Amino acid sequence: MPSFISELARERPEEIAVRDSNNTFTWRHVGDILNRTANNVLALDLGPNRRVAVFAENAAETAFAHLGSLFGGASTVPVNFHLNAEETAYILVDSESRILFVGPETLQRGIAAAELARAQGVQLNIVGWGVSHDGVTNWDDWLSAGEDSDPSLDVQPRANLLYTSGTTGQPKGTELPPTMFAGGDTMAEHIEGMKKNRFAEFGTHLVVGPMYHTGPLNGMRLLVCGIPMVILNKFDAQGTLEAIHRHKTESSVMVPTHFVRLLALPKDVRNKYDLSSMKLVAHTGATCPVDVKRSMIEWWGPIFVDAYGATEVGTTCSISSQEWLEHPGSVGRAIPPFSVLVLDDDDKELPAKTEGRLFFKDATGRGVIYPNDPQKTKAANIAPGVFTLGEIGYVDSDGYVFITDRFSDMVVSGGVNIYPAEAEQVLVQHPEILDVACIGIPSADLGEELKAIVIARDLSNPPAVSEVLIFCQERLSKYKCPRTVEFVADLGRNTMGKINKRKLRAPYWV
Repeated sequence: MPSFISELARERPEEIAVRDSNNTFTWRHVGDILNRTANNVLALDLGPNRRVAVFAENAAETAFAHLGSLFGGASTVPVNFHLNAEETAYILVDSESRILFVGPETLQRGIAAAELARAQGVQLNIVGWGVSHDGVTNWDDWLSAGEDSDPSLDVQPRANLLYTSGTTGQPKGTELPPTMFAGGDTMAEHIEGMKKNRFAEFGTHLVVGPMYHTGPLNGMRLLVCGIPMVILNKFDAQGTLEAIHRHKTESSVMVPTHFVRLLALPKDVRNKYDLSSMKLVAHTGATCPVDVKRSMIEWWGPIFVDAYGATEVGTTCSISSQEWLEHPGSVGRAIPPFSVLVLDDDDKELPAKTEGRLFFKDATGRGVIYPNDPQKTKAANIAPGVFTLGEIGYVDSDGYVFITDRFSDMVVSGGVNIYPAEAEQVLVQHPEILDVACIGIPSADLGEELKAIVIARDLSNPPAVSEVLIFCQERLSKYKCPRTVEFVADLGRNTMGKINKRKLRAPYWV
């Protein structure tokens, strides 16, 4: 097994390295699993990009599939476990994945997705844990067939390929950026680079978010630093407090919706648990409401670090709790290699304290890259390395960034990006719908939620709201569908057919 694991297995043979809701694994067990996974992956022809997909809910095996495949020289593709078979198949084909790892919750959708991908020429094998199916190789059997010897550390490390939907509703693959991937020419160099992690100075890491997001994936990689990991299979507010209390976890990555749900617990429940072990919580996914973050700092202490950015580029701004208390509401100052620009509608730079479109300049010139789509890459950057995350805001005289609105259509709900075009393209197919626009409206729990503004073909007799919602949910993953529907007579399209969504949103954000 890699030296970092063998040393831990020797020094702490009985320490639990990984635990989830169902199982525990010592460092010795982890080393054996990673060796066998890596050697199995190394032995396979995975094509020029060497990609494997992980379509599974949170579990220890999900972490092992990702980390073991990385050691096997593969680029892992985390697939959102809420996706349906058709959506998953698109990712399998686009990424050219050769292995699909599934769990019991995603088994049937995974099998259906693999069949669709194979029909398009993708050679794909399925490996699943906690499952029994003729067309799926059982995880334990697959491991048993692998060599337990140390895999070569001379292989090239390959970044994850993550998928983020676009304004057209078509998912785009983007590699984990250099700001979040340790790089290196060999796996030995990569492992050393992985140890340079701000979480590395702390103890047990708690994974609460879904492991297809970059934050939880980063937590998984902390095993390389000898940091044990506790994985919550699903987020539960009281269960999170209980896990911190029981396992004395010291770090985690969360989104503002987690904070909202934690704060919603009755005070007597909140006060039952000792949370003093926590030393660092990075929060990401969406701007945190001022009152929510202030309440969390008062409860847990000044241990929160805002990591504002995106999957495509990593963290562009950061702010500590101490800084935030001096600049409440800010998402922080730009961090290298990024600098912030505030531009007007003519792309001219605006002075401090003036609201405009927020852009970031990547000093490396990289910016946003979509490996399989040069046209979308070009469209994402207004100049080499200059890109936007689609938001409006300003920079104060101290260089702190404040977000005030969005100018892109994207909705951030519970830390998850939702692109309205996907739901719009489904709903407009409803026989009783003439036109539709989906927008983000305020949600106390999720920050934002999707709402459909609909013109019915028969204005005097529109379809039932429940019928519209079910129509969408039968064709698209539920989290991408609107939660509410409103019928109107006009969407305000201009002569070019475009809708001013900022104007549509305005009444709801008063």
